[in-house]
Amino acid sequence: MIWTLRQYSLPLMLALALHGAAAWALLQGWNPEKELLNFVKPQTVVANLVVVQPKAKPKPAVDPNAAAKAAQERKAREQREAERKAQELKAQEAAAEKRRLDEAERQAEEAEAKRLAEEQARQDRLAKLSEMAATSLEQAIAEESEDLNAGTEEMVVRSYHAAIYDLVRRNWSRPPSSRTGMWARLQVELIPTGEVIAVTLVESSGNPAFNRSAEHAVRMAKRFDVPEDNALFERHFRRFYFLFQPEDLLR
Repeated sequence: MIWTLRQYSLPLMLALALHGAAAWALLQGWNPEKELLNFVKPQTVVANLVVVQPKAKPKPAVDPNAAAKAAQERKAREQREAERKAQELKAQEAAAEKRRLDEAERQAEEAEAKRLAEEQARQDRLAKLSEMAATSLEQAIAEESEDLNAGTEEMVVRSYHAAIYDLVRRNWSRPPSSRTGMWARLQVELIPTGEVIAVTLVESSGNPAFNRSAEHAVRMAKRFDVPEDNALFERHFRRFYFLFQPEDLLR
């Protein structure tokens, strides 16, 4: 039992002390409910919403001459731009003027070259005409002489041909079967003395009797008068064509 008392002596003392303190408080008028009520009484909290605005940057100080300076700077920029454009326009005009002068110079050179070429061509033509004029008279005389000779030769040849034709016509005996419009072409070969050595029918009249009569009339002549000029004979009488077409058939 003694051990039990020792074991609980401290709690017992604490309990006694607590009860004594409570009794003393009651005697002093302490009301635990009132204290409790006073302790838990809610307090009214007044709250206001505060919006925090960002702090505005301080405005720079206004320079009373800023507008004038800005206007001056703008005017200066416009003036510099106008000067730049004026310089560009002046450079363009100068380049255009240079191109115009170069083109005018080129055209003048071409015109001068063309004029010189035309002048040279004219001089060449004059020189050629002068050269031709130096021999034109001789050439004209030579050509006229040739024409006269040719004309004379042609007249001589025609006269001999007419004599040959007349002799053949006189030697011809008209066959009964011949009709108006018949003709035959013969090739006649002579020697320089005028003797007939060959007669060949080259184009027929279509009438054998007429063809034979024409060949016979040529052979009957045996010899024709021919020019004594051997060159003339060789050109016109060594071998020639004879168109046999008697005049009495055309009546």
